[in-house]
Amino acid sequence: MNIILLSGGSGKNLWPLSNDIRSKQFIKLFRNDSGNMESMIQRIHRQISNVDRYVDIVVATSKQQASTVINQLGRNVGISVEPERKDTFPAIALALEYLKCINHASPDEPVIVCPVDIFVEDSFFETFKEIADFVSNHSGIALLGTVPTEASTRYGYITPENDNAVSKVVSFTEKPNLITAQRLIQNGSLWNAGISAFHLGYVAEIAEKLLDYSDYYDLYNKYGEVTPIGFEKAVLEKEKEIHVIRSQNTIKDLGTWDVLTSAMSDKVIGNGTIDRASEDVYIINDMDIPILAVDLKDVVISASQQGILVSSKVESTDIGPFVDHLGQTVMFADKSWGTMKVLDVENDSMTIKLSLKAGKRMSYHSHENRDEVWMIVSGTGKTIVDGMEQPVRSGDVITMEAGCRHTIMAETDLDVIEIQRGTDINVADKTKYDLE
Repeated sequence: MNIILLSGGSGKNLWPLSNDIRSKQFIKLFRNDSGNMESMIQRIHRQISNVDRYVDIVVATSKQQASTVINQLGRNVGISVEPERKDTFPAIALALEYLKCINHASPDEPVIVCPVDIFVEDSFFETFKEIADFVSNHSGIALLGTVPTEASTRYGYITPENDNAVSKVVSFTEKPNLITAQRLIQNGSLWNAGISAFHLGYVAEIAEKLLDYSDYYDLYNKYGEVTPIGFEKAVLEKEKEIHVIRSQNTIKDLGTWDVLTSAMSDKVIGNGTIDRASEDVYIINDMDIPILAVDLKDVVISASQQGILVSSKVESTDIGPFVDHLGQTVMFADKSWGTMKVLDVENDSMTIKLSLKAGKRMSYHSHENRDEVWMIVSGTGKTIVDGMEQPVRSGDVITMEAGCRHTIMAETDLDVIEIQRGTDINVADKTKYDLE
């Protein structure tokens, strides 16, 4: 069995804890069985692996978020990287070609596509075995539908032919209004969990014809020319053989603060205090400064380097348009080597805190339009600047002029203050090199 986890999007509705690099699926808001905090993607990866530790998991993600996936899941998970965002069908097509060309999966093997931003109990993934078994013995597409607990406008609906455990699909309805949702439930419709299954070769063949490519490398190289299109429009609307498998498990789409807080076990994450007079209040604080909530009701407070949100839980579902107008620089991100957090931005300088994990290193790179200074705060490691290697420890200062090649490697956990100086500081101003 192969599983493709769709991990894309910017998560604007979970601002300020999400941005274009650290989307909602990477925010650590849940406690695992050991009491440690984990993110949506870490949770769902753990849940799937617990059900079948031999399953092949490939994460389909954007170029901007690949480092964050590595940071949270390690390098043992497969990663299909979109050069740019092109909607779900091209992303799935690229991941299928990754399975074929990189993982050498057979076209006859079952594939399950699953979003990472859903909240379910562990038993939910036992159903994946049923889906895989069904797909192995049937043609077409299989979908997973869950029994609705309420009339909701947040989900799409699947109308089955009958109320059997497995049924042919009659129709789909995308996120209806409340009256339509009530009518659909009365007629026996299911919530669309966004999970589909099929033979690898079946959908890969559809994709090769529709997107006009020959293999993984061909699709990757021409990805910029691909027209964005959703999986539903490209495949499901044209497919004649679609079945839905019914699940009794409850599912939550963690796309907004009001739904997300309902799935959190802690009402305060980070430095925060809620007084006894407050009711149904949540604080999620990613900064070191304290937050105090007094005599509030049905409120979510979220703070990070990106900004501060104070909103009623109900109205927090509609913050996306406001975030679009902010036009912010990314102020924090997870990297394959650790984390970065912007401390200060001026017209001709930027100050950043870099935290490297022991044994990790940055790429060997240069910048054309800015000088940089590294001040080692704690830990030990070494730097390479234009080929010259030297050990570094707390108190050391390394200066790099524009154009020089440089990297830093952590022997222990390493905290560094980086000062960038220049009139055109831009994330695109970076050239990578092989380190001999």
